[in-house]
Amino acid sequence: MKEYKEKILKICNDTSKGTLMETLGIVYTDVGENFLVAKMPVSSKVHQPEGVLHGGASVALAESVGSMAAHIFMNTKELSVRGIEISANHVKSVRAGDVYAKATIVHKGRTTQIWDIKITDTQNNLISVCKLTTIALQKK
Repeated sequence: MKEYKEKILKICNDTSKGTLMETLGIVYTDVGENFLVAKMPVSSKVHQPEGVLHGGASVALAESVGSMAAHIFMNTKELSVRGIEISANHVKSVRAGDVYAKATIVHKGRTTQIWDIKITDTQNNLISVCKLTTIALQKK
């Protein structure tokens, strides 16, 4: 199982090169049967003017991990996965360190998928709760 996890994480991280995920420093760190985890450093690069993590950066992290999870759990040889709706509730601020987003599947339909994404800090404090809905489209 460890070899399988390492292979999936390498693919996830390799496909992030040259994208928003690389710009934000997002790295995929763990994967399981129904979840994917990514971490993002919190620095002035992702701060709002008051010096705390910008909610938009949190949402970008959530959509990144949820969409990547949908890609690894779907047949992407035949299907393209796209995010169609995301919502977020930010419950705690963070100024520095790392935040971790764990995307867990709630509903895996043939067309739509729903992902629960919890963002926590290094002390496991809840920072944001997000819900992402993705759609699987037949490739042309």
